[in-house]
Amino acid sequence: MVAATRLEANAARKEVGGVRVYETGIALADFDGNGIATAISCGVAGGLREDVPSGTVLIPTETGLADGTRRACDPQWVGALIAAARALGFDPITDPMLTSDAIVRGSERARWARSGFAGVDMETALLRSDAIAAVRVVLDTPKQELSADWIRPATAILRPWNWPQAVWLARFAPSYARRAAQIVRYALAGR
Repeated sequence: MVAATRLEANAARKEVGGVRVYETGIALADFDGNGIATAISCGVAGGLREDVPSGTVLIPTETGLADGTRRACDPQWVGALIAAARALGFDPITDPMLTSDAIVRGSERARWARSGFAGVDMETALLRSDAIAAVRVVLDTPKQELSADWIRPATAILRPWNWPQAVWLARFAPSYARRAAQIVRYALAGR
């Protein structure tokens, strides 16, 4: 399993004991993407469309990069994750997910949504594993955007204009990261 942030990695470790969790850093800053046969990317994501609210479970069948590169997610893992999400009472969406090198905001969200993407993360399509899958829970949306400052959380929290978002993140990000990890736990149990 791979998780970008300490929050996401800790949720994964707590929920999915006995499975190695790689804490990769945002945009794989602390991980080269190699060395995992099947990588399951787990955590939170941004929603790109108005009809994808905060809390939505996204299990993409495909990931893509801004340069147009697309990669299919492992169909067996996608199926297992979807079944696990449904067993937990969530109805996941399976539309493609963009992997971006920056926090996507404003008109960029709409542009990527028109390209067929439902959500955005900063890691999954960068993984160099033989097979990939992802389970992400949408955190920020077109109606509830994050400041671009959050690309560097330690810096963002020092800026007073980000404090209301910090409170919002503290309220929702931990439970959403845990939700994603629970889905992986159920998928692993069912395999």
